Amino acid sequence: MSVKPQILAAISGAISAYLADEEACQAAALSAAATHVPAPPANLWGLAGRSAAMQMRLLMQRRSLR
Repeated sequence: MSVKPQILAAISGAISAYLADEEACQAAALSAAATHVPAPPANLWGLAGRSAAMQMRLLMQRRSLR
């Protein structure tokens, strides 16, 4: 079973176009990741205060504090 030269050329062209597109997508993803600005760190003091307030509310709801 032999493959016609036109079909073989079409398959080869499709594969090379796919690989070129994948390389372009990877390059775009790398450049987008490089320009990403990290978020500022979380305010640990604020989180600790909120956690303490939530724990106090839970104790009041359980009527542990009387």
